[in-house]
Amino acid sequence: MRGGFPLLSSAVAVALALAAGVWPTVRVAALGGPDAAEITAQARIPDQTWPTPAKGSYTVPQPADDGLPPVLTKIETQEKVVFLTIDDGYEYDAEFVQIVRDRKVPILTFLTSTYISQHGPYFWALQHAGSRMENHSVSHPNLPSLGPEGQKQQVCGASDTIEQQYGRRPTLFRPPFGSYNDITKQVVKDCGMKSILLWSAEYYNGTTSPQGVRDAFVRGDGGTGFKPGDIVLMHYRKGLAQQMTTILGWIEEQGFKPAALENYLPESLGGNAPG
Repeated sequence: MRGGFPLLSSAVAVALALAAGVWPTVRVAALGGPDAAEITAQARIPDQTWPTPAKGSYTVPQPADDGLPPVLTKIETQEKVVFLTIDDGYEYDAEFVQIVRDRKVPILTFLTSTYISQHGPYFWALQHAGSRMENHSVSHPNLPSLGPEGQKQQVCGASDTIEQQYGRRPTLFRPPFGSYNDITKQVVKDCGMKSILLWSAEYYNGTTSPQGVRDAFVRGDGGTGFKPGDIVLMHYRKGLAQQMTTILGWIEEQGFKPAALENYLPESLGGNAPG
């Protein structure tokens, strides 16, 4: 699904950010305005940050032998932590920003950058709530169907836009549909990213699983429930605030907690951890 986003919803996102005590740095064009004049930037509170894991509590991911970005599907740890990642950006739930901030939920956003031009304030507000903006291509094509130049335009182009709008160049890449080839890995490296991040489980929030079950939680290994170090895939869809509340309930019931994935990756692989 690829949907539009009314200007009113952008205004709501900005209002949420203002209520949180910050003023956005976004272009008026991103709000649907007629020009690219800058809105005055003045952060009144710091961006949300997340605790780092205890030393020795997990196995540090290693670089790939071929020198290209490694493909990661989970973090090897005995801690009962999971990592929530949210893709795309074509549907919005204004209440979701407040839930992420109020409940202090670490998430990673893999942003399809074509949606920034009109809807950038929503993701600006999420960035201040604690979500890094990572790369999910410009327009969500099946990358292996493109040649090297086409893939480069999709991958580097998204990083350029995200860096311009949010002040940080992505270091992690998630290929649309989880589909990639050797060209993709080389392009990801050439565009400055350090790891390709897939997932070990998917929450089909706001949609149905391949088995036809709505809002299903499906593990890639065919099991049930969460496992330590799971990377969970979700999407920006209508009703995301309630869907996040639901999965947070499941996580708590099983004795797990969300953690910040970037704090489990060494700097050499695009994270914050030493190494």
